[in-house]
Amino acid sequence: MTKGDSRRALYLHGFASGPSSAKAQFFGARLQELGWRLEIPDWSEGDFEHLSITRGLRVIDRILAGEPMPLIGSSLGGYLAALYASMHPWIPRLVLLAPAFHFAWRWPESLGPQRLQEWRNSGYLEVWHYASQRPARLHWSFLEDARRFPPAPSVSQPTLIIHGRQDTVVPVELSLDYQAAHPHVRLEQVDSDHQLTDALETVWPRVRDFLLSGAGTKE
Repeated sequence: MTKGDSRRALYLHGFASGPSSAKAQFFGARLQELGWRLEIPDWSEGDFEHLSITRGLRVIDRILAGEPMPLIGSSLGGYLAALYASMHPWIPRLVLLAPAFHFAWRWPESLGPQRLQEWRNSGYLEVWHYASQRPARLHWSFLEDARRFPPAPSVSQPTLIIHGRQDTVVPVELSLDYQAAHPHVRLEQVDSDHQLTDALETVWPRVRDFLLSGAGTKE
């Protein structure tokens, strides 16, 4: 790979995050050094209150416009990347960072019955929005929409999962279970938490080599 190849990849940020996230910017800068361009959309389209998986799928469709390119997704963005790839086998390969498999079923458990009912009754849940660094409202329809899709979308593409052993938000066991059900998936565990920001320099060579191994080939 040399500069000027102008290959593209698509990065999907996590829940209540955005294009300016540390991971998105890190991978964007490293890929630029290789002559790649990393597309980093705000897949909430500036309307976090009405965030939905369905909207995220539409955003990916619009950006790719049928062009096969690798998808890199973090947490909820990792789930979204896997979901899109499961529907579009022409996606060449995936890098999933602590993918939030089963999130629509795990959320109610973490919220508890009372808070879940309050969310349903009022229509809104207040959460911390990391990108804007302030509280934000999320409509109940987010959960209803998410439950229309499989909890752990099955992908056939070459896939690299990076997951922190100390992740308390999305337990690494979810990725271990996913790998067990998908033997072609490669899982790299690292000594980090859900954010993985302290392990980016460590995981970058693995991500780089994985992406470059598929460059110029059709999977």
